[in-house]
This record gives sequence, structure tokens and C-alpha cells, in this order.
Amino acid sequence: MAVKLSWGITEHGTWRLAAAAPAPALRPGVRGYRGYRVSMDLPQRRIEIPNGTVTMVVNFADPVRVSKAGSPGPGVPYRSLVNGLRTDATLGEHGGRLHGVEIHFAPWMAFTVFGTAMHELRDRLVPLPELLGVEADRLQAGLARAAGWQERFELLDAVLLERAAAGPVAAPQTVWAWQRLLRTGGLLPVAELARGTDWSARRLEQRFREQIGLSPKSASRVLRLQRALRMLTGGRPASEAASACGFYDQAHLHRDFREMTGCAPGRFLSYRGGGGRPVDRVPGQVTSVLL
Repeated sequence: MAVKLSWGITEHGTWRLAAAAPAPALRPGVRGYRGYRVSMDLPQRRIEIPNGTVTMVVNFADPVRVSKAGSPGPGVPYRSLVNGLRTDATLGEHGGRLHGVEIHFAPWMAFTVFGTAMHELRDRLVPLPELLGVEADRLQAGLARAAGWQERFELLDAVLLERAAAGPVAAPQTVWAWQRLLRTGGLLPVAELARGTDWSARRLEQRFREQIGLSPKSASRVLRLQRALRMLTGGRPASEAASACGFYDQAHLHRDFREMTGCAPGRFLSYRGGGGRPVDRVPGQVTSVLL
């Protein structure tokens, strides 16, 4: 297993990252492993936006407080959690010291690994023990005491391969339909998607609810936003992004953008500097802003 390491220094402290691909048998359902260690002298805040992935996070030391972006009051502390597919943004906060690992899943693989209907995780942050039971404690302890990132990632390989072999298998039509939506940036009409599976639109909706977590329509909305974000962060004008990504007009883009990220496009883009640290958690996607 090849582990890629990176690190940096900012005016407020240091950050270190470790990344690796999972075992071939887990791909493409498990998209990647990412370890992190942040040592800052100030509290840190990060907005996470809908991005079409299910994320499992295990922190070895201090917990992270997470809330819905824009909601009042302090967030709920989590040491380990699973974040299902979302249609709204979350706000994560910590005191400046953070050490842990995150795993990014395609939703149909999360269905297999966690063995639960994915609509139960929609727009939810679920403590890992609620899904894995006592196995969650063993996994957390094993990851925390491991000698280094390679050992941690190999442990994840072993656990996920075992669960993938024992869990429910997503229908091939569900996987195909999800991948088609990804490739088209959410622009494929639901009726055409259903025809490609030889299912009725109603059956496609039912399988997506169970094995993806969002309806095809809601999933398409998230993926259109992601495509628009890649264009906007790449310097393309909002009018062009709206037209290319299936929005009726620029006002429609701005409305969906605000509903799913918690802020207007201009404000979101102003946060993207990241303070000298990597911003996005998933390669090729716009997942986060640092506040």
C-alpha cells in the first residue's frame, strides 16, 4: 500500500495529511482513506457541503462539534461518526488540535458496509457505535494505537473487506444509475435513467431510497451543485455555470446554492483561500470551506 504524506506550516500552526487508496477489491465503492493531524493555536471552523459521498470519521483524541450550518448554539460533540448523503451543509468546529482518519464511500458501498437502509442516514450524523455496535469500539481502539498510517489503513482494509463480504449487495442497476448520474453531473432525466435500468421510475425511486439515501431527483440536485461549484471555483461566471449545470437561470443557481451551502456564491468563494491548508476532503470535488 502506497501512502502519500503531505504537511505544511501556517501562521497559526501545522497540519499533516496521509492519503491512500483502499484494497483493489474495495474500489470504486471505497473512494479513499485520509488521515489528518492538525495543531493550531486557534479554534478551527469548517463548512462541509453536500458532495455525493458518505463519510466515516474516527478521531483519536479530541472530539469535533458538528451542527447544521446556520443553526444557533454549539454543535454536538462526536469522536466517531458516519455522515450520510446530505442536501444541506454542516459546520464542524474544534479547539485547534485534531487527529484522526476519514473514509469516503460511494453511497451504494456504504449500504453494504453498514448494512442499513441509506435513507436512515440521510441528512444525519450518526455515531459509529450506532451502526457497528461493539465493533466500533474495537476499530477505534485499533486505529488509535496503530504505529502509523500504513498500519491504520491496512486495518481499515481488513475490516471493510470483511464487512463488504458479509453485507447486503446493492443492485447492479442501482450502481449503474448512480454512476451515470455522476458522469453526467446530475443532468440525466430520471425517466431516461429508469429506462436504462429496465425499472419503472417508482422502482428506481425505491431502490435509490434504500441503497443510495436520496431520491434520483435529490441526488441529481446535489450533483448539479457540485458541477457548478467546480466551474465557479475554476473562475467561470455564474451565468455560464447555471446554463451548463441544468439550472433554469442564475437566480435558480443562487437559490439552490444558498439552500445547500448556507451562504451565497460570492461569500462561499471568498472563504476558499483556506489559510494555506488543503480545503477539500475528496479529490476532484468541492467539499469544504475553512472559516
